[in-house]
Amino acid sequence: MPYTPSGFFCDRLIRERERRDGEGSLTKPLRFNSQDFSTLRQECQQRKTLFEDDTFPATVESLGFKELGHKSNKVKNIVWKRPKEICENPQFIVGGASRTDICQGDLGDCWLLAAIACLTLNEKLLYRVVPQEQSFSEGYAGVFHFQFWRYGDWVDVVIDDRIPTFNNQLVFTKSAERNEFWSALLEKAYAKLHGSYEALKGGNTTEAMEDFTGGVTEFYEMKEAPKELYKIMKKALERGSLMGCSIDSLVPAHFETRTVTGLVKGHAYSVTAVEECKPSQHKDSKVRLVRLRNPWGQVEWNGPWSDNSKEWVTLPKTEKEKLQHQSAEDGEFWMSFEDFKKNYTKIEICNLTPDALEDDKIHKWTVSVNEGRWVRGCSAGGCRNYPDTFWTNPQYRLRLCEEDDDPEENEVGCTFVVALMQKNRRKERKMGANLFTIGFAIYEVPKEMHGNKQHMQKDFFLFNSSKARCKSYINLREVTQRFRLSPGEYVIVPSTYEPHQEGEFILRVFSEKKNTSEEIENRIEADHPVPAPASAGEESEEDQQFRTIFQEIAGDDMEISANELKNVLNRVITKHKDLNTEGFSLESCRSMIALMDVSFMDGTGRLNLQEFRHLWNKIKQWQGIFKHYNFDQSGSINSYEMRNAVNDAGFRLNNQLYDIITMRYANENMNIDFDSFISCLVRLEAMFRAFQAFDQDGDGTIRLSVLEWLQLTMYA
Repeated sequence: MPYTPSGFFCDRLIRERERRDGEGSLTKPLRFNSQDFSTLRQECQQRKTLFEDDTFPATVESLGFKELGHKSNKVKNIVWKRPKEICENPQFIVGGASRTDICQGDLGDCWLLAAIACLTLNEKLLYRVVPQEQSFSEGYAGVFHFQFWRYGDWVDVVIDDRIPTFNNQLVFTKSAERNEFWSALLEKAYAKLHGSYEALKGGNTTEAMEDFTGGVTEFYEMKEAPKELYKIMKKALERGSLMGCSIDSLVPAHFETRTVTGLVKGHAYSVTAVEECKPSQHKDSKVRLVRLRNPWGQVEWNGPWSDNSKEWVTLPKTEKEKLQHQSAEDGEFWMSFEDFKKNYTKIEICNLTPDALEDDKIHKWTVSVNEGRWVRGCSAGGCRNYPDTFWTNPQYRLRLCEEDDDPEENEVGCTFVVALMQKNRRKERKMGANLFTIGFAIYEVPKEMHGNKQHMQKDFFLFNSSKARCKSYINLREVTQRFRLSPGEYVIVPSTYEPHQEGEFILRVFSEKKNTSEEIENRIEADHPVPAPASAGEESEEDQQFRTIFQEIAGDDMEISANELKNVLNRVITKHKDLNTEGFSLESCRSMIALMDVSFMDGTGRLNLQEFRHLWNKIKQWQGIFKHYNFDQSGSINSYEMRNAVNDAGFRLNNQLYDIITMRYANENMNIDFDSFISCLVRLEAMFRAFQAFDQDGDGTIRLSVLEWLQLTMYA
């Protein structure tokens, strides 16, 4: 029978989340950098000092790393000032937070500001991100805080109120009101979350929208937009969804360039309203209009329905008041829905839940969040174009149990939305990181394999096509798509397009009915953790040669030390020219002796002939496995194939353990030579056997004293 200890690594995350007792929720956000706003403010008030944030200091490092780094001329004249040093009577919010409070400065973060403008349309969402109990008068201590959704958790980010200025003007985001600072401080908190202001340069509006809401985003390309797009947009705003749009620029040099119509290519806009109006000369027809906002706070559409266009003359006063029409160079403008579709190429809608906006009903959605990582040489297998490694990617089992309550005509099944998000790439930009091209595929699990939580192997993917997949692999932070499949079990395989790309991700699955998704983690077990006695019988010619060598080295006591074992094995291994090896090290041989020491931690540290013969039989067995996976006769095996080799040797491990094996035993080319392979299996078997020795009641958990732990790790 196989022996199974508890899955320590996979259980650790579950225990950690349970221990946190609700931390990371809206009501109990995590403290970013372990800073507590109330405590810091109280300490500053007691000391009568203003807060200075050492974790995001008023230095060049907080500005950036390249264009805003030490070698840049742009930063030489920047002075960090508090609002009270910039103007008289500074206010956190003046007359309520509104979209006109956001004007872009000298930073390419229009995507962020477009999302902030959308946020102001929903007061409940806004004050979740921008806590209200903050001001420059009562209780002022130079410390502020903001809350963001970050990879499945809500976090509270504390900042001081020192802001970059040039000639006493804010360098980055500012408000139309000179003495209003909530938007500038929100931008600073978001910059801190990502490491610097420069890290915010360039992005997608949906990224910030999701960080403000924890929602899920869906894209519509205008050329492929559904017929009911106007209804979808209208309903989205009614439900509190955030909405942005942009005009693609195929030529990078043309990014953020103004067209003759006043619109800007490669630039993010907010959609702030969708309305219908009745011009007086068209009593029986309505005109559909869309209101948009340029984060610059200026540069507007100059076509039909622009601020001063003739179309407004045709509207009754009541219609103008309903639309809140005004002529001002504030970056906000109206245009007809038809012109909107003609001029913009993409619209993105961040829904607080993934309710289908074509549907009149609001559904109750369930969501499961899975955290994972791609590890080079182990679980970074790339897309389906790389069949030798694709199967090693993390896998998530999805169970669709119930069909939708209101299926569409001829479309029965379970509706769900898959959202794959890569983590920390923006924060790691200063180290050269860029967004990976990511995507996912979904495979149906045969009925005979339902309930089997084992990692699907290479052959499964070679002989089964995907049941569904994302529309395309793309270099966005998140790839999202809606599906409808029959009830059953499926496997979701998230991956980068190219193999060997290392990074972290979260996979969210939203479903209208109660369904489950979880990472497939092999049950950790070993087939033969206890050494079997050597079988009696006739000795082969090779056995006779070993007995002769053993007697020659062991001497009269017929026992060999680790150093003598090293000599024996390396004399034999050198005869095998098909094995890539530098020879067994003394440390490896000590581990082999520990493995064969039946009494474990209470032996002689030497091997007798019977123990040596059993060890050699094991090495021969493992040598056969190694040769099987040494396809190219290079003398090494690929680290991805190490999974299969370890499995053939009788060990079932989970992804975290395979990651550790790759880090510990693979070389820089992600290959494992013969002596490293043997050393790994020796260590695995020894540790399984040690665990079994301590696990007297067989429940898969052990308790060790410091002495026992040190004895175990030092000797094995």
